[in-house]
Amino acid sequence: VQLQASGGGLVQAGGSLRLSCAASGSIFSINAMGWFRQAPGEQRELVAIISRGGSTNYADSVKGRFTISRDNAKSTAYLQMNSLKPEDTAVYYCTVKIWGRNTYDYWGQGTLVTVSS
Repeated sequence: VQLQASGGGLVQAGGSLRLSCAASGSIFSINAMGWFRQAPGEQRELVAIISRGGSTNYADSVKGRFTISRDNAKSTAYLQMNSLKPEDTAVYYCTVKIWGRNTYDYWGQGTLVTVSS
């Protein structure tokens, strides 16, 4: 599975961005798709995950501001980020979990989101 992330950039606090993650390769093996992020000096943390059936899970810090969705026909996941805060600044990585495994084995290249105050 190959993942191509896009949509990062620079935005002012309170603004919005939409990230996309397009999967290719063995797409029929994909169960969950999602996003992690890593800020400078911090560990990588879960942002949001969506199952193939549409069930979602969010980090508490983004609930009510971020929305994850996916288009299974396009093998693409999206992360709509609203009301962005400076603390959302990080490199965002898309990832997938394949059927039969409970680990995130495939990762995109990362896209930088910078939120200025």
